[in-house]
Amino acid sequence: MVSLTVYDGATGIGGNKLYLEDKGKGVLLDFGKNFGKYGAFYEEFLKNRDTRGIHDLIYLDLVPKLNIYRPDIIPSDLSMKRYPALNVAAVLLSHAHIDHCGNIGMLRKDIPIVASPESIVIMKGMQDTAATSLEGDTTYFSPRQPSDELGLYLSSVATINYQGRDFCCTKKPSEALTSFLSRKPGQDAKRAKKLEPGTCSFYDNAAFPFEISAHPVDHSIFGATAYIIRGDTTVAYTGDFRLHGKNGESTREFVKKAKDASVLITEGTRVSRDELIHGETVTEQSVCEVCRDIVESASGLIIADFSARNFERLESFQDTAEKTGRELVVPAKDIYMLQALASTDNACKMDSLKVYSEIGNKSRKWEQEVVQPLFADRYINHTSIRENPDNYILCFSLFDMKHLLDIRPNGGTYIYSACEAFSEEMEIDFVRLWHWLERFNIRPAGFSVEKMDDGEHKSCFDKRFHASGHASREDIAWVIEQIDPDYIVPIHTEAREWFDENFENVVMVNEGLAYEF
Repeated sequence: MVSLTVYDGATGIGGNKLYLEDKGKGVLLDFGKNFGKYGAFYEEFLKNRDTRGIHDLIYLDLVPKLNIYRPDIIPSDLSMKRYPALNVAAVLLSHAHIDHCGNIGMLRKDIPIVASPESIVIMKGMQDTAATSLEGDTTYFSPRQPSDELGLYLSSVATINYQGRDFCCTKKPSEALTSFLSRKPGQDAKRAKKLEPGTCSFYDNAAFPFEISAHPVDHSIFGATAYIIRGDTTVAYTGDFRLHGKNGESTREFVKKAKDASVLITEGTRVSRDELIHGETVTEQSVCEVCRDIVESASGLIIADFSARNFERLESFQDTAEKTGRELVVPAKDIYMLQALASTDNACKMDSLKVYSEIGNKSRKWEQEVVQPLFADRYINHTSIRENPDNYILCFSLFDMKHLLDIRPNGGTYIYSACEAFSEEMEIDFVRLWHWLERFNIRPAGFSVEKMDDGEHKSCFDKRFHASGHASREDIAWVIEQIDPDYIVPIHTEAREWFDENFENVVMVNEGLAYEF
């Protein structure tokens, strides 16, 4: 028998933290950040204090009370010995979205991460290009030590190098991948701390308490992986998946191989939503066609807004730009990530991409060392875009709107091709975005904002412009019917009752309790 404990992700979308154990040793299935739980206490200008290590997150129940965290982030007034010390052989990471990997950086260094090459690269690329934070320490970290007499305030140690994590790759790692993991931007500067890389080996060589097989699945980010874990009981874990993307066949292959699974742990993000259009699921291909129609009929500057790290959507807009006589301009951070992905099997074509030249951002080490030397002739500045707006599609989001003050476009089209607002904070963001577009007389496509009688604003979305990264309820029902498990464990959903109403042997787990199968 195997024991399953869901520590997070049982009753909401994201924050997956599951522990599968057999004979006293087990594996974690993802270890993500639960944005819903964080949002109950924190917001943009109120964040957990990194200088207190894991203290704040433990006391607010934002991470499980377990004795599995790095000792250097445990302040003196927090005792972890009273909490269970799981015997974790590894983390099986499904993909590199923050709600699945965002708390990995807090785990002990001796817990290796099993992940696809793409997920490893994306996590490091995000860390290299972001501000330092405890939650961003997914691939390497700077050890901390108390900087006050009481041991309450923890800070990085200037004389100790960055420590790289150990990875077990689901494919044989390339030399380019191991090289990328061995360097941190800026480490060659005088007196700069170096990165001491961890190991990166093929996961088949690692010792696990189960027989583990990794299977690519389709999702809105490269490298998404499902796992089949075989012991006394066979368990299939879907992670996040879909069937309606360009790589839907990979999901179907996983389903075929999971037919001997007794337990199916499946996401259910969209099971309560009716998102069909005229009875059809929105696909990546249909989104590409709708967006291309907008570009073909538009004049002036076009801005394309799609989910961060949705490189499949980026490729679609790149194809659209080429076919409509425009050039696709992306932020330097995207170029850095795409260049890193060249070390995997999922390299994107970059020949025609241009790089937006931001005013005053020439000191970023990752840009100086990688983007500028390789793509110096690809930079496009605000003046070129202002003078020739019909020549470009600019990949911007709300957080890039400040650059419009330099470009100063006179009209244009903003194509929103990402998820709908699902929180009050996101609704507020769309009102802000609406004001930016109004200011520059830019026409939105894919969403609109209406002013209600009470003076409040409400955002509305055109479903044709976005293909979800998650399976529809019809597709989830098909997966369950094909695998035909003895037990179904729904997670990553706000509608567990749908599973219970439509299938037998559904286990509605309570977080923190162990279930044996």
